[in-house]
Parts: sequence; C-alpha cells; structure tokens
Amino acid sequence: MTTDKQNPSEIAEQLLTKTDGEELVLYLDEATKLPASIIRPLHLPKSANDDIDGGSLRYAVRASERAVEELKNTARAAQRFGAGVVNGFTGSSIWHLNYSFPPVPPAMIDAGFDLFAERFNPILDVFGECGVRFALEVHPTEIAFDLYTAERAIEALDGREEFGFNFDPSHLLWQGVDPVEFIRAFPDRIYHVHVKDAIVTLDGRSGILASHLNFGDSRRGWDFRSPGRGGVNFEEIIRALNDIGYNGPLSVEWEDSGMDREFGAKEAATFVKQKDFAPSERAFDAAFED
Repeated sequence: MTTDKQNPSEIAEQLLTKTDGEELVLYLDEATKLPASIIRPLHLPKSANDDIDGGSLRYAVRASERAVEELKNTARAAQRFGAGVVNGFTGSSIWHLNYSFPPVPPAMIDAGFDLFAERFNPILDVFGECGVRFALEVHPTEIAFDLYTAERAIEALDGREEFGFNFDPSHLLWQGVDPVEFIRAFPDRIYHVHVKDAIVTLDGRSGILASHLNFGDSRRGWDFRSPGRGGVNFEEIIRALNDIGYNGPLSVEWEDSGMDREFGAKEAATFVKQKDFAPSERAFDAAFED
C-alpha cells in the first residue's frame, strides 16, 4: 500500500488481492475504525484500533503451516490404521459474512471459496496419495453449512473425489433444510453418517438464531436431543441411505443437555439398532412373478 491511510472499503479491496505469504500493511489513524469483517479474517487483536495515530499495522497473510501439516499427517495415520475416511472441519473465512449486512459484495464470498480451495487442495493431494477420503461435517461455521454451500464447496475443488461429507441431520434440521433432500443431492458424497437429533422449539418469543443462549436453555429456539426424541425423521433417512447404497457406519454423536448421558447412550444404541435395516433385494410384489 502506498497511501498514508485507508478506509475500511479500501482495506477490504486489498484483502481480496492478497495470497498466502504476502504481507498486508494497514495504515490507520485514530479516526479509522475497522469493522469486524476485517478484524476477524485477519485475526487482529481487539486493540487493533487503540492508540493508533498515523502508525501502521503489519500482518502476514498466510495459512497455518502447522495445521496444514497436521491434517496431512492425519491422512497418513489413517492409511496406516486402515481407515478409509477422516471426518473433520475446514473452517470458513466467510462465515461471519453470512447475514450480508453491511452489504457483502459477491467477490468476497467468491474469495472465501477460492481460499478454501487454495488451502485444501494440497491437503487433499495427500489424502489421495494415501487412499483416504476427507468427510467435512456440514455444520454452521464451516465453508459448507447447508445444501447450496455444500454444492459450492465441491465446485471450488473441481469435484475431486477425496472430498465429501459427514452427514449430520441435526445441523440441517434447525436451518429448515430437509436432511433427506441433502442425501439425495449428494448420493456419491456421503462418506460418513452421524446419528444426531435436534428439535425446533420456536414459541413466538424465541428465535432460530438462539439469542446468545447456551445449549440447554429452555428459551432457545432450537436444541439438540437424544436420537429419537427430536424432530429428525430417521426412518426416512435410513431409507434414503439405503437408496444411495451407503454401507458405512451409523455413528451416534450424542448431545442432550436435559438427559443423563449414560441413560442416553444406552437408549441411543438401542434406537439405532431398531431403526437400521437392510434394503430389500426384490420388489414387494415380486412373488407374483414366481
């Protein structure tokens, strides 16, 4: 940057042009207030605006090399253990822009998916070398948190097969996304399944964004429940998984702030065994053909 100071819009434009390893220099004065949309992606301290008078703030725009190597080594470890799938998170540099106010230009969202691809393609190269697949749990705060962002994540990676999803219906339900429709949208990308339930409890006072109330607070607009005690239709989910030929594990991820966990664990195990069934190998009326 060559000017003595920049306003937040100019800083945002500079962010879009930077790549890993390049240095970003912010020239600020005491009147310049950086919005969270700039501070958070740069991981700047809360004091970024304090006592700055014509000074500069330097920040190296780069991914965490340690975290990248850790993920690559996880693929190598999975290969040695004979595990074919690793579940995980990707994070998202644009989750905080979800509400789109102040207005978010499409270029900033595009840049977020581009950054995801830039960081994860080298990681997925190692997964491919190891014969292991990475399953992103589609989850708020991640680059893919619903059906359409999941589509964009796949597109950002040019559809490479090492990348798929850990299907968790609980995170889709409260957003209003039909978990069965998600399965049918990605029949070849469901690499792992979480059996986890949630319930929407909107009562005219609560909100779907949960009002900064912690899990377990009865005032929330939604919460997690022990499998079978929420709003997830596991019957239809099992049928959809059978339709796409999924034969991987059904892994219980148990969260219920209102239930004893030991009781819940036993109940959940029984519930999954009751709900799981193999698909039929013939039509129900095939006997008439014999």
